Amino acid sequence: MYDILDGLKVVELSAFVAVPLAGLTLSQLGAEVIRVDPVGGGIDYKRWPLTKDGTSLYWAGLNKGKRTVALDLKEESGQEIFRNILKSSGSDGGILLTNLTGPAWLSYDELRKVRPDLIMVSLTGHNDGSAAVDYTVNCAVGIPFATGNASSDQPVNSVFPAWDAVAGMTLATGILAAERHRRKTGEGQHVTLSLSDVAYAMVSNLGYMGEAEILKRDRPAIGNHIYGAFGHNLPTRDGRQLMVIALTKRHWRALVTVTKTAEAMATIQSNTGHNLDTDEGRYEARDEILATLQIWSKTLQLSEIAKQFDAAKILWGPYQTFQQMVRNDPRASTDNPLFEEIEQPGIGKLRAAGSPLTFAGKERLKVRPASPVGSDTKAVLDELGEADDA
Repeated sequence: MYDILDGLKVVELSAFVAVPLAGLTLSQLGAEVIRVDPVGGGIDYKRWPLTKDGTSLYWAGLNKGKRTVALDLKEESGQEIFRNILKSSGSDGGILLTNLTGPAWLSYDELRKVRPDLIMVSLTGHNDGSAAVDYTVNCAVGIPFATGNASSDQPVNSVFPAWDAVAGMTLATGILAAERHRRKTGEGQHVTLSLSDVAYAMVSNLGYMGEAEILKRDRPAIGNHIYGAFGHNLPTRDGRQLMVIALTKRHWRALVTVTKTAEAMATIQSNTGHNLDTDEGRYEARDEILATLQIWSKTLQLSEIAKQFDAAKILWGPYQTFQQMVRNDPRASTDNPLFEEIEQPGIGKLRAAGSPLTFAGKERLKVRPASPVGSDTKAVLDELGEADDA
């Protein structure tokens, strides 16, 4: 966490992943983020994974460092307090981040009556306002049919909610862009983003749509191979797996040298007619290359391969479970300045990440745990001069 955004004040009215992630991103850069929830918590307050005591590790992770206010927004008194929080936060405030829609009083036109320079950043499912979540968007943009060893009747979903993650970053960018616009012009802004547009934009940017439109073909499902290059997992003698990729001619030649497979690769090139010094040639001959490298990798332990690959500056990484990562990976430990051990209410000691960004001349601030829902309500209402029984 840094103080780069010190003074910026954001009100977050949200649920699930994308919007809370946007608020977290801004909070970790020094903004004051006030998350407003229903009394007792919203629909994501108890989302899995849960501790034995029923505390959500998911919620704790996405809401670190935010202030939390609980209001009954179905009542006029709660709505009035919400408006007061939004309008009374000075020139650095008046910023609302939300994915909740429906009530007329929560519309941009209504809220700007109390804060004319309001910046409101809204996430919807689809750009027509209809509902969607990551899984219902991902299935529609072709990715599951190019994932794993998918077939037409067995698409493979991603465990990672990629579109929520990208949307969260995009929302944070939208807030910073609108805030800069307001500083230059004094004008507020209603910024809208749909989750499905995030996905469609990205599959366009990365060429998936162009391949379908121009080349009249779908991206194939090729398991762990890398499309258009050589990359695959290799098994080791001690039962582990590692991923290795050759993205350049240097990477490829280093891999051949370390694995002592120059003669075998020359034979593959002669037999297949594919030039293995090119990405295309290595991709077309991927199965033959893989079979040769697997013979080598099975004779060595992961640690032995790691030493040789690191020395040759080969692109590789070990496959590891979440538990293996937590136990053994120094990049996922407090040896990495990204992480701190915090005392999380309801959970106890927990390794928690700050912002992955680093800024020259700036020290990371302490990671602050997520507060229980509503624990800052009295303090925020006192600051507003409101009664604390709303």
